Amino acid sequence: MTRNGAGRFGGKVALVTGASSGLGQAVARSLSAGGADVFGTGRDEARLSATLAENAWLAADLTDPAACAEAVRACSERFDGIDILVNAAGAHTMRHTAEVTDKEWEHDLAVNLSAPFFLSRAALPHLLDRQGCIVNVASIAGLEGQAYSAGYCAAKHGLIGLTRAMALEFDGRGIRVNAVCPGGMTTPLLENFTFPEDPDYTLIMKTATPRGLMDPTQVANVITFLCSDEASAVHGAVYTVDNGKMAL
Repeated sequence: MTRNGAGRFGGKVALVTGASSGLGQAVARSLSAGGADVFGTGRDEARLSATLAENAWLAADLTDPAACAEAVRACSERFDGIDILVNAAGAHTMRHTAEVTDKEWEHDLAVNLSAPFFLSRAALPHLLDRQGCIVNVASIAGLEGQAYSAGYCAAKHGLIGLTRAMALEFDGRGIRVNAVCPGGMTTPLLENFTFPEDPDYTLIMKTATPRGLMDPTQVANVITFLCSDEASAVHGAVYTVDNGKMAL
């Protein structure tokens, strides 16, 4: 059952991954403030509860395809459907490429590429039925190379490809599929970031911008726009929100 509240997203149902912190949390709060019923997923149940007190959540490990299907099922049953899917969950650990293990490589792809695919696949019947939308959170690492980030870059490049492939396949079917590529943000992911042993910091600094880090709400504002009817003509787009990084 939905709240069917007033506002920009009144009567809409949004499934947001990574909603327990950072960008996903900012998106969940923005959509909820706009009147949407929000179903959030993440690993930290206490944070999910605090973020989505008036909505619903599921603590889940989205590297498991079954957990992705369960998140979609639980959301659609709780709120009678899905109008919006925001794939905001992500993970990034820098490593020397030659030292990346099979397990680490598979984890990079599972979190950053496979989970959005499995969630989108499961949500498509609902989104097609309700003429909804998908917003995939990629990264500027999906548009360029970044040192010590082979798995992350490969996954985010793949996520942009997935976005464009789905946009083409479902063109004219009523749903919209777009991607956002953020630059550096002040999130727990960045606060707990670790670098590989003996890195070349001149390579790492190539990812920085003189304008500094962004607040997650600055990126969430763009995602919220893409979820809204105001973006009804935006389909198959890849938006960079990076404080000017890609212009350097």
